[in-house]
Amino acid sequence: MTTQSSKTGEIEIVGPVTAEFAQVLTPDAMKFVATLVRTFADRREELLQRRAQRQIEINAGKMPDFLPETEHIRQGTWTIAPIPADLQDRRVEITGPSERKMIINGLNSGASAFMADFEDALSPTWENIVLGQANLRDAVNRTISFTGPEGKEYALNDKTATLLVRPRGWHLPEKHVLIDGKEISASLFDFGLYFFHNVKTLLEKGTGPYFYLPKLESHLEARLWNDVFVLAQNELGIPQGTIKATVLIETILASFEMDEILYELREHSSGLNCGRWDYIFSAIKKFRNHPEFIYPDRAQVTMTTHFMRSYSLLTIKTCHRRNAHAIGGMAAQIPIKSDPKANEEAMSKVRADKHREANDGHDGTWVAHPGLVAVAMEEFNKVMPGPNQIDKKREDVHVTAEDLLKVPDGTITEAGMRTNISVGLQYLASWLGGLGCVPINNLMEDAATVEISRSQIWQWIHHPRGILSDGRKVTVELFHQLLADELNKIKGMVGEQ
Repeated sequence: MTTQSSKTGEIEIVGPVTAEFAQVLTPDAMKFVATLVRTFADRREELLQRRAQRQIEINAGKMPDFLPETEHIRQGTWTIAPIPADLQDRRVEITGPSERKMIINGLNSGASAFMADFEDALSPTWENIVLGQANLRDAVNRTISFTGPEGKEYALNDKTATLLVRPRGWHLPEKHVLIDGKEISASLFDFGLYFFHNVKTLLEKGTGPYFYLPKLESHLEARLWNDVFVLAQNELGIPQGTIKATVLIETILASFEMDEILYELREHSSGLNCGRWDYIFSAIKKFRNHPEFIYPDRAQVTMTTHFMRSYSLLTIKTCHRRNAHAIGGMAAQIPIKSDPKANEEAMSKVRADKHREANDGHDGTWVAHPGLVAVAMEEFNKVMPGPNQIDKKREDVHVTAEDLLKVPDGTITEAGMRTNISVGLQYLASWLGGLGCVPINNLMEDAATVEISRSQIWQWIHHPRGILSDGRKVTVELFHQLLADELNKIKGMVGEQ
């Protein structure tokens, strides 16, 4: 692989461009991306500055609340535009990186939908990002195939899941592409290439360009995405409203603006999704200067804790009032073939989690492994005979700002701290090696895992209430002691490499 610098106007690609990459990074595709970047780069920067300003306000004690200036939107009777036929039934969605084998297995999994990821489940190396686009182009054209190292052939079944794509978040740059001398938005790069190369083929095949939008912190960030969609459709002569996007509610601030987020995207919305680990990480990060916001071991912060359940139920109520889908959270368990007893315990947890989601009124859920599709499907089939539960309005749900900010009870334990250290180390090693979706301790972990692991350790060290259940204060010294222990254990498992 050789590095070459190619320019189209003031578009410079500073990463390697192989013959295969060149089929993705075509002059026309890059001009399209450049149009998006030049139109929206300044607004993106302003919104990122607003995030920083909001953090300063929270540090000073101005806590989140529902916005008084948008109360008319929350009180209004509007709904989103009609949802396409192939997004009506989303009872089980499987997610995974936009790697060739995963795309085939995800589309063949029997799930309702497959989300191909450029974000938390993908290590964002230049090769992974560009090949991910090539893989999706081949999947859309149904020419994708893969031969495993053992010689096994993979190809698409006749019937496949509906394809959705998650670009990277607004905060991330794509440093391998410079436009007018500046690194560009990774969001616009990922979205722009996929939309440019695939929208017409998708429409010819009776589906459409469907997206998941990560890490939004306000309705103004949703408004920016909506304006991107409008321009993109205009540029390529695609009818307005063709793009559909589901927003991940995975930041604590977004949970206070769910109505407004749906409203901004109302011509392009396909619902909201609950993102558990990132949501908890976001709460830790946003309230890091407030000692009362100290969280217990992450294993204790389940979807049944008060603030998580409040956020989940509010998502359902908000979505269904607007005729939008409310998708539940991730089941990260993976089948444990070597231990039937442990496997049954893991599957029982999945069943209980999906039973709760289905009965609460969620219209679907996420799984990380094809082996969980049937388990999750069974729980939703029991209570959801139709394609969704949008008619289940949950007007009995009343959630306040206090509910969303209630700190869960629980304990901080040495075992929990060791788990954060060990899982964080193992995930980071894989991520730096180019793998973003990694099985660790029988769970499929992604970048959200290392975020919560890191932020919890930081919080426990820095806060006076960061005290273990045995009375010891969590300190930098204790961290280094446990880090050395866990590193030795990992070396014992995998060797010194």
